[in-house]
Amino acid sequence: MRVPRIYTSQALANGATIALEERAAHYLLQVLRMKVGRELRLFNGDGSSYHAVVSAATRRDISCTVTAVEGDVHAEPALDIELAIGISKGDRMDTVVQKATELGVSRIVPLRTARVDVKLDDAREQKKWHHWQQVMISACEQCGRNRLVELAPLQSLEHWLGECSAALKLVLQPHDDAPLSARQKPESLALLVGPEGGLSAEEIDSSLASGFTSLRLGPRVLRTETAPLAALSILQFHWGDMG
Repeated sequence: MRVPRIYTSQALANGATIALEERAAHYLLQVLRMKVGRELRLFNGDGSSYHAVVSAATRRDISCTVTAVEGDVHAEPALDIELAIGISKGDRMDTVVQKATELGVSRIVPLRTARVDVKLDDAREQKKWHHWQQVMISACEQCGRNRLVELAPLQSLEHWLGECSAALKLVLQPHDDAPLSARQKPESLALLVGPEGGLSAEEIDSSLASGFTSLRLGPRVLRTETAPLAALSILQFHWGDMG
């Protein structure tokens, strides 16, 4: 029987008993139908995995007791990757956040760019950010990561270009300066991807002026939710832990 992995924002320690948050309680009780005595794994982003058992359960609430701690074991890659991407309509951004988490990025930066066709006021922006946060947490639960991906606030491309400090900075566009094989493995890298419609010529020029080099994925034009996932897979295969 599969042992579920659940994220909690609470402090965890061997022997501690905690009441899980509403989201986790609903999933365990209503979806998995878990009863007292069932095993699960907890994590809170500190890098450790906590063995636990259900110690109490009602129709809406569930409590767990930690029975063992597995030190600092996690599925974090050695390659530090920051993904910055123009936000897109519908569930495309959800797909990028979910799959980028599975592929091992360290940080995701949602961007406003010239061709972003999503209008958000402050309230909707906060709601979107919290939604993406939950998508990322669910992906961590599924893929075995015990550290959360940093999800930055929605920001302008100009602001992010000024803040980005990765050793290697890559922007996806059709004209590549050099193949990956010609580059040395970096300690950290940033990958910039445009929204639907791509980055404007001015934005590409700004990124190149900020120390970025171009990366081309091949002769076909990829969708905004496909391009970063293809690039991340290639980068992890070439320099990371997927080879």
